[in-house]
Amino acid sequence: MSHATHAPEEPPLARLDLSRLVHAAARAPLAGETEAVLSYLETLRRPGGGYAFADQERSHLTPTFAVIGCYRLLQMPVPRAAEVAAYVRANHPRELKKLEQERRVFEFQQVQALAWLGEDVSAFRATIGAWKEPMVYLKQYEQHGYPVLQSELGAVLARPLLGLPVEGLGAYTSYLAARRRANGSFNNTLAADGGDGHVMNTWWSLQALRILGGLEERKTETIAWLQDCQREQGGFTFQPKPEFGGVDDVAYTRAGLRSLQLLGAKPRELAAAANYVRSLANADGGFSDRPGWQSNPLATFYALDALDAIGALDSVATVKRRPAPARGEIPSGLRVFTIQIQAHGQGSPHDAVELARSLKIDLWGAKNAKPEWIARARAVATARSVPITFFAANEEYGTWVNIPGLGTYSHTSDLIAPADADIGPALAQRGNTTAVTWPEFRERRLAPLERGGGRLVWQFGENEELVRMLLDDSVERRGFAAISTFHFGNPDFTNTEPFLNRWRGKIPFIALQDAHGPEPWWFSDMTTGFRTLFLGTEPTWDSWLRALREGWVVPVRRDQWTRGQTWMHGGSKAVLDHVRSREREWRWWDNAAAVRPMVSLAVLKPEDELEAGRPERGVLLRVRCAWENNPQGLARQPISELVRLTLDGRDVSPVLVERKRANGLYDDNAHHLALPDLPSGSHRTTVVVRVLASRQEVTQTVDFTV
Repeated sequence: MSHATHAPEEPPLARLDLSRLVHAAARAPLAGETEAVLSYLETLRRPGGGYAFADQERSHLTPTFAVIGCYRLLQMPVPRAAEVAAYVRANHPRELKKLEQERRVFEFQQVQALAWLGEDVSAFRATIGAWKEPMVYLKQYEQHGYPVLQSELGAVLARPLLGLPVEGLGAYTSYLAARRRANGSFNNTLAADGGDGHVMNTWWSLQALRILGGLEERKTETIAWLQDCQREQGGFTFQPKPEFGGVDDVAYTRAGLRSLQLLGAKPRELAAAANYVRSLANADGGFSDRPGWQSNPLATFYALDALDAIGALDSVATVKRRPAPARGEIPSGLRVFTIQIQAHGQGSPHDAVELARSLKIDLWGAKNAKPEWIARARAVATARSVPITFFAANEEYGTWVNIPGLGTYSHTSDLIAPADADIGPALAQRGNTTAVTWPEFRERRLAPLERGGGRLVWQFGENEELVRMLLDDSVERRGFAAISTFHFGNPDFTNTEPFLNRWRGKIPFIALQDAHGPEPWWFSDMTTGFRTLFLGTEPTWDSWLRALREGWVVPVRRDQWTRGQTWMHGGSKAVLDHVRSREREWRWWDNAAAVRPMVSLAVLKPEDELEAGRPERGVLLRVRCAWENNPQGLARQPISELVRLTLDGRDVSPVLVERKRANGLYDDNAHHLALPDLPSGSHRTTVVVRVLASRQEVTQTVDFTV
């Protein structure tokens, strides 16, 4: 991946001399507005040869694939094609972080993009040639282990590009046959499970049948079904009678038109289809997913491909572009505040408050915290005069939502709410496999949550077709109020799920801590490394909700995964500019006012039931130095070390108490000083630690009364 810092959301046009581009085919060059498309594409170019989504400084395989596809459709050579090809070869999303499971659609994008560029793709033959059957999906995410159809069929679609034989792929033939509905459509689940097809899964499946054989089967039924997906205004939705989320969309329209073309048919309203696609053209030269939405490279590729499918690509030259929307001005007086979503809600309330104080966190979402934990954290914050609001940020394990035709998925019920609000009960608990439908979920979980002032957060999902239904329904009538990007287990979900960029400007992007491990102190790498910023007049829950409504939200990451760079997501240039211009208010690196604490000094008493090491009588001083941690909340290696501990001006000698695992990681590593008979009255304790990298000494003093 290429990394840079603080590029503008919409960078200046690259210096591309369009007049010198040589046409790659015999057809006359497209003109007029085509130049606007090419100029738009070049705003997405980044150092290193790749292309990015508009708000990103980092290139990505998927927008690069889309841009190459656009140049091919417009019959224009890709500028600096060798550099682009090198980027495509080297930048599968797993290069950022190893994927939990193969996503074969990315290999297909690499092979197809390189083939479009006329490059040698033989290096992929061994890997893709070994894929002889669909891969069972992880059952902790989809209850039945149904493979993600779009991703799995990438293995089939890449084979002709690699010159690989199709013999021996009977498992894929059987896989498709079991997923074909009587009406000719395809979807992710077995046809016997019920549920209609999906236009995108139908398009992927028809392409696979063209390779494997059987394209003529149920041809009449399939054509009729595809034609029924067209809506009155000309665009397509994903099935003729969707229960929810049935919006028109450029991806659905492209899938429907390409599928019909593959079957030798046309949409019932051909002119309306062309008009719909042209209505997605924006003033910046790109195309949007839906009318009035922001341009993005995938939508632009889908729009051009859709027009090409019906022989209307030449009409790009005369398209009337939608005027640029007025720049959304940020009201004066707004400040930048910090919220942590699904931070720790167990372990030491003292350490949680210390982290919040030192890192200048304004709102702390306590993950799956019991009421007594939040009550104690509030009391500690009040006693130490730390201005922080604790709220509930729960992951409701055991909640399964069934979407007919697509599967039964977990990770669908992550919520945030005021700590004391009545938001209704969770639908299930860990270990439960009972599923609800999305309409049932909306009625039984979402409605009481919103009545209590809470909101629903989308964590992750690799089945694009399913995610589209849920998030589009959320745009239409509220549902998921935010989309997770930066995460404890995934540096950025938009790296592995690039289609999420589609909702930029419609659903705010956030960072999701998803805290793991028993203690907040041993999750400090993640708590320090990324956060969500929001604009408001004060750091309150109501101000946060307004920021969600207005899109005044920007997640930020800067840690070992970003390699010293600052990653950000933003729904609009205005919000990103506002946040960047006020970086001094919120930056936590190279900033003494908001730094990771190097030590936690806690004075524990018998009533501190939530604190590890609390004494049966008297007082215990607990010192925890800063350590590098793993994502599961285990200590890996020290960052600081204890120099000395004093009590009332005298040096004292604490005892090291540690719990070390067989793998060398620590559940805890702390220095304890038991003081069962400390005299009544006021006392002072001071700890000095040394930062190992800089040799700088850090001091912390606590006054307390026995």
